[in-house]
Amino acid sequence: MINPQQVKTMIQEQFPEAKVEVAGDGEHFEAIIVSPEFAGKSRVKQHQMVYAAVNDAMASEAIHALSLKTYTPEAWQTVGGRV
Repeated sequence: MINPQQVKTMIQEQFPEAKVEVAGDGEHFEAIIVSPEFAGKSRVKQHQMVYAAVNDAMASEAIHALSLKTYTPEAWQTVGGRV
């Protein structure tokens, strides 16, 4: 079984400048990722980038479900978020 910290580490390895928060129960996870790398990219492309970071864990079914909320730093400020 995988824990939220391990998922967070996988994402941060791909996005070292990102602010990442992950919650989950060992199979189903929710992640908020705030990264300047998302600038100019569609929401779909942003999610594809994150899924690429956790692809191995999803392929092995260590992660059964991953819900994503992705933001650029500017968009994150607009929604008043804090990670």
